[in-house]
Amino acid sequence: MLSNSTILVTGGTGSFGHTFVPMTLAKYNPKKLIIYSRDEMKQWEMAKLFQGDVRVRFFIGDVRDKDRLYRALDGVDHVVHAAATKIVPTAEYNPFECVKTNINGAMNLIDACIDKGIKRVVALSTDKASSPINLYGATKLASDKLFVAGNSYSGGHDTRFAVVRYGNVMGSRGSVIPFFMSIKDKGVLPITDERMTRFMISLEQGVELVWHAFEDMVGGEIYVKKIPSMKVTDLARVVAPGCKQEIVGIRPGEKLHEQMIGAEDAYYTYEYPEHYKILPAIHNWDQDANRIKDGNKVSEGFVYASDNNSEWMKDAELKAWIAANRGKIGAI
Repeated sequence: MLSNSTILVTGGTGSFGHTFVPMTLAKYNPKKLIIYSRDEMKQWEMAKLFQGDVRVRFFIGDVRDKDRLYRALDGVDHVVHAAATKIVPTAEYNPFECVKTNINGAMNLIDACIDKGIKRVVALSTDKASSPINLYGATKLASDKLFVAGNSYSGGHDTRFAVVRYGNVMGSRGSVIPFFMSIKDKGVLPITDERMTRFMISLEQGVELVWHAFEDMVGGEIYVKKIPSMKVTDLARVVAPGCKQEIVGIRPGEKLHEQMIGAEDAYYTYEYPEHYKILPAIHNWDQDANRIKDGNKVSEGFVYASDNNSEWMKDAELKAWIAANRGKIGAI
């Protein structure tokens, strides 16, 4: 589907885009891959990495600007929506700005994609959108609902929308692994709570989930990758084995455990070998055989959270991942 097509990535200069672009160029050889984002310096730096590759293009713009989106989407086949205000404290202290990007921006993109005849759109979500307790999570839940409903909103148009949801991305800028690595020389690592757990997914796995969504989607699905969990205390011990761990308490808007599927979603959730799929509750689409395919419905009250996970990352696995990725941890 993606081969010889034109793909646009909103927020494409972020961690996801830096992995999605080279992987997609290598696997699918698209006709054109457009990075749409508002930070000219990040685009300048990223352009150096793909200098001479005529397939990679850059387009300055903001998802808040619908007119600019219309221009950028001209001739585009597929869209990956990665643009978002993501930092939890930033969202709490700048709530209007978070809403403008994460909710209004989603509405702008949905409208523009329908009107411009885009074939498929995959939006990136977050574990924080499941039973949200902070503004960032609440805006992403609203965004998820908008993209799901976009499939009926599109009327007679052929544009289809789906969502992928995953948790803590290992090694991405601002995440816990590069943070611990940056301060381990101090000899003390701050631990929010000794019981805290997190899902562990690599950027490469995130990209592969997006690819799968493009190939599998009928419209309105939320794809959730099956990934291992790890206790934050164990993660800290692997990253900095000689450091003391100091319990500092949970910060405002922070969860003890990550959750990607809540009990309320269990009625519409199906299981597959490598992922779960939450089907739309509207229009009885959760009973549509084309969307269910070979999935098995999960049990009533099912919750997919980092503390009740059946798969846990071993110390040796994390050590091996850090050794293989040390050069790019925290860089993007």
